[in-house]
Formats: sequence, structure tokens, C-alpha cells
Amino acid sequence: MTRRTKAACAAAALTAALLLTACGPDTATPHQAAPSATLDESQLADLQQKLDAAESAAAAADQNATEDN
Repeated sequence: MTRRTKAACAAAALTAALLLTACGPDTATPHQAAPSATLDESQLADLQQKLDAAESAAAAADQNATEDN
């Protein structure tokens, strides 16, 4: 695997993990099969910040891989 492939895989895994933790079941309501996905503003801002950081890291890794080749 090249650095670019590894960086892309890492970014995809991080994004998937963020999405799964944001949309996972709510432990406070185990009786619900599909709890509603309500987020308050601070949670939404936190998730957006994490997503932006992941995208920035992927772009930086891509730039580094391009410079190395």
C-alpha cells in the first residue's frame, strides 16, 4: 500500500467510526429499535470539527504522498 492509500483508508475508517458513534443506539432507551438521531448544537459542532480534522489530515497526507513521488 502506498501512503496515499493508507491515508485514504485511515480517513475512511475515521469517518465511518464518527458516523457509527453518532448514529448508534442510545443506551438510555434500550427498548427502541431505532432511536431518533437528535443532536444539540454543541454535539453537531463537535462532530463537524472532527470531520473537518479528518478531511484536513487526509488532504495533508495526500499532499505529502504527492511530494514524495
